Amino acid sequence: MKIFYMGLEPYEGRYTLQLTDWTERVFKKRSIDYKIVPGTTIDDSKSIVTGQVLDAHGRSYFAMSQLMNLVQMMKAGEVTSDDVVFFEDMFQPGMECLPYIIQQSPEKYRPKIFLRCLAQAIDPDDFVHVWGMSKWMSLYEQMCNEIPNVHILATNEEMVAHMRIANWKAPIYNISGLSFGKQEVLERVGGVVKPFEKRTKRVCFAARFDQEKQPDFFMDIVQRAKKADPSIEFAIFQGGPLRSNNEQYVSRARSLQAKGDLMIYENLDKNKYYELLNDSRVMFNCALQDWVSNTVSEADTLGCNVLFPAYRSFPETFANDRNRLYIPWSKDDAFSKMQILLNQPLSQGKISDWTNGTIDRMIDIIEGKGEQWRRDGNRYRDFVSEAKH
Repeated sequence: MKIFYMGLEPYEGRYTLQLTDWTERVFKKRSIDYKIVPGTTIDDSKSIVTGQVLDAHGRSYFAMSQLMNLVQMMKAGEVTSDDVVFFEDMFQPGMECLPYIIQQSPEKYRPKIFLRCLAQAIDPDDFVHVWGMSKWMSLYEQMCNEIPNVHILATNEEMVAHMRIANWKAPIYNISGLSFGKQEVLERVGGVVKPFEKRTKRVCFAARFDQEKQPDFFMDIVQRAKKADPSIEFAIFQGGPLRSNNEQYVSRARSLQAKGDLMIYENLDKNKYYELLNDSRVMFNCALQDWVSNTVSEADTLGCNVLFPAYRSFPETFANDRNRLYIPWSKDDAFSKMQILLNQPLSQGKISDWTNGTIDRMIDIIEGKGEQWRRDGNRYRDFVSEAKH
């Protein structure tokens, strides 16, 4: 078996810059026969200009150029029924060419297809609903479910439930996490995690500043906390310029910045981001839409406490740790737990150890050794309360 790996285009301030490296390290560790299917970036900017999550033009251009290369390999007979084509993101513009080709090809040239789903239309809080794209995206998802030999990888049990509600028919597996490379992150800070007591008394917010991430909730906390303890630094970390699908959030953040209540760190490359994270005490999240989050793994790796809502994927990710999960959307509970986490490190390293194994779980499933993660049976909800780590 050879894995044909369909990665994502690299963005300087996003995890996509590291994703292929993290995956290749595990492939090599496990002596996997693989090929990185190349794509062409639309320009050299490595930044998101149009849209959210990934650049709309860049995602389309890279994905279609990548598929052109895969199609050439399929045409040459390099991709067989013994092989697997793995897509890091289910949304791959041009994907309709796969069922078109596979269903007209001899059996010996019909590979297994594995698609990692990162939300999309099955999630009512996803940005596709904000922009009015949900109808055609739902049809796209149904098309993906009809690709011969397709398998879907979810990132957590709650996402599985949304897939079942949407009547997805393909085999579904929960890999319980996003791909992560803990060692690579540690290497970027020289392998030295700063002692907690020597860190700046800082609470950071590193999610996108879009409405589904609820930045207003965070800024309410900022204003409340600053009155109680002006010594706390609150900071926004962004890989590009501060931008949002609702400019009111940006205006409010700039106003808080002008008053000295909020620091805004923009255009951060990964090394600078990790340097700041390695000097922070709490990573705060209040997202309506966040199916796991690499910010959890990064902060947990670098000795920064994590405080997230007990919502969607996070109870599973946090193993129901009540000290680091607050009642959604209780500002009282969030503020109370934030004060504790600002003064002592709690249970650090366990979450990132678990997510560091996500790529291994994915490979186990691809190799047919991960049936314990299969979730398309009638009793798929039995696993919701199961402790993952």
